[in-house]
Amino acid sequence: MADEGGRSFREAWIAGVKKHFPGEPKPGYISPWEEMPDWERASATAVHGQIRGFIDATGGAVSKLTREQKGRFVALCWIGQIHAHIPDPKPSYIADWDALPAWQQETDIEIFEHIERTA
Repeated sequence: MADEGGRSFREAWIAGVKKHFPGEPKPGYISPWEEMPDWERASATAVHGQIRGFIDATGGAVSKLTREQKGRFVALCWIGQIHAHIPDPKPSYIADWDALPAWQQETDIEIFEHIERTA
């Protein structure tokens, strides 16, 4: 299935949001794959591929990265997709790592670790 990686990415995102988001997350944060906009499904698939490619290209040496480095990689790949799909994104959509809320940082870290475990 062509979007299997994107679905895996989305499942890890939803699990992280449910675990780390303070309070009740916005419905869009935890909507199922089928309800996501096309651009967001394409982005999830692309970022999964970038993470998987990074893992493969290093022969698994990414295990030596810190948790923060892993999360930063996910966040930066996502920012690239935002720029590719949204002509004039809100600043919060393209915020650098240090400006992300803690729940989002933890979720990005866990996305990387999920893909790393399943690679």
